[in-house]
Amino acid sequence: MKEKFLIRGLNGKKKLEGSIPVGGAKNAAIKLFAASLLFKSPVTLGNVPDIEDTRRITEILEDLGAVTERLDRRLYRVNTKAVAGGTVNPEMAKRIRASIVLTGPLLARFGEVILPHPGGDVIGARPIDFFLAGFQRMGASVEWKNDRYRISARGKKKLRGAEIFFPMPSVTGTETFMMAGVLAEGKTVIKNAAMEPEIEELAEFLRRGGASITGAGTPVITIEGGELLSSKKPWQVMPDRIEAGSFLFLGALAAKNLEITDCVPEHLESVIHFLRQSGVPIETGKDSIRISGNTEKSSLWRGVNLKTHEYPGFPTDLQAPAVVYLTQVKGESLVFETIWDGRLNYTEDLVAMGADIKIWDAHRALVKGPTPLRGRELEGPDIRAGLA
Repeated sequence: MKEKFLIRGLNGKKKLEGSIPVGGAKNAAIKLFAASLLFKSPVTLGNVPDIEDTRRITEILEDLGAVTERLDRRLYRVNTKAVAGGTVNPEMAKRIRASIVLTGPLLARFGEVILPHPGGDVIGARPIDFFLAGFQRMGASVEWKNDRYRISARGKKKLRGAEIFFPMPSVTGTETFMMAGVLAEGKTVIKNAAMEPEIEELAEFLRRGGASITGAGTPVITIEGGELLSSKKPWQVMPDRIEAGSFLFLGALAAKNLEITDCVPEHLESVIHFLRQSGVPIETGKDSIRISGNTEKSSLWRGVNLKTHEYPGFPTDLQAPAVVYLTQVKGESLVFETIWDGRLNYTEDLVAMGADIKIWDAHRALVKGPTPLRGRELEGPDIRAGLA
């Protein structure tokens, strides 16, 4: 039986008020758990989000032989010393798309990894061809047999450093090959790398353990291969910028005064700019974002065109909440989803609720507002559309 939420609408009134903290970033925490495979000593992670994906990645690590201890609700210790090989449980891997990042550290450490095609949300084509091609450039062979990939480093069972170019920036790809390069022989250079804050977070985490990585946060990242890493101090997972952005749209729609705390405003510059263009009163502090006096100024809201883009552009993960927001502002807004070809499918549900949205093609939609929305039963096709 599927889990359900019951949401009682506010009928357009701005009733929310107060302060809400942001938790640890899902997209950072999962990669840090994967990176624990590169450490010879236990790794302690704090501010870990208490979510299903966290439990799924720790289950996979435990199945591989790691010991994961939940010291507190958001505090984990991971010891991968007893992990002896890289065969990933097929059923576990299919439940979390991010399991693909395990290929980097497992292949680098053990010279071989066996895993199924990863699962996850259905939001468009998500091929892993460039992962396979990248590992081949690092000297590995790839075989598909019995519904699994077998990726094996040749010769000394050790990856070789290589130059890897991404046709399009990929966050998961950048993180996977950055981790693979940590234990590879020689230098690995990733070109057209993604620049998201989570990548800088992972790079700094690895550097603290002894890795040689330069350029994280730029389009070119260089990794000098070395030995297993060592962790000395607990690492605090960065705030989740997508969670903070979700609260921002909720506040714009339904809050008179809202303060979002424990966040990094500079990670959301594109979203803040978008909402300010539309008329939403937003103030930023060092680690907080505030919407104040929203009731008075909401009449000034206006449509703003939206184009998703790799960081530092507008995040694709906040496109759906933004479209819900655009149904409530004056005028027309063109939405251009440049990342995923299935990420506008949820708009059919918004139309059924009363929204005026015309889909031009798989990537573009025209939103006209304001239109009142009516409650109905919905099923979220992915986590972000479900939240919206």
